[in-house]
Amino acid sequence: MSYVDDPDRRAWMIAEVSAVPGVRHVIVFSSDGLLLAKSEGLDRDTADRLSANCSGLQSLGRALGREFGDEHGAVHQQMAEFNGGFLFMRSACGAHLAAVTGPVVDPKQVARQMQAQVLKIGATHLSSPPRQGLSR
Repeated sequence: MSYVDDPDRRAWMIAEVSAVPGVRHVIVFSSDGLLLAKSEGLDRDTADRLSANCSGLQSLGRALGREFGDEHGAVHQQMAEFNGGFLFMRSACGAHLAAVTGPVVDPKQVARQMQAQVLKIGATHLSSPPRQGLSR
């Protein structure tokens, strides 16, 4: 079984972000929306939907970056506020880290811990492996 098949096996990578007060869920996902890791207590279906939605937001961010930034459109971090909480996303070596919080949270603390986690884990664990075994 690969990590992609079992995102719970990578939960250790995001445990420190999950421990920030107010954080409800944390995921790691690939640019194309593939769930790579999820925090404990988050069911797989919800994590998959969150991953797909976050991938769409990343795509929108890249388009905005190309339009108003440079030709690469790199997105480093995003934050969205909604009724009941916040969504924080941070790019990480080809993959992305996302945290959903409740309404009472210190955004600076969440962002700081996400950045620390990206630096701590590094490219080895947060990159998304190429998909294999796909046949046409």
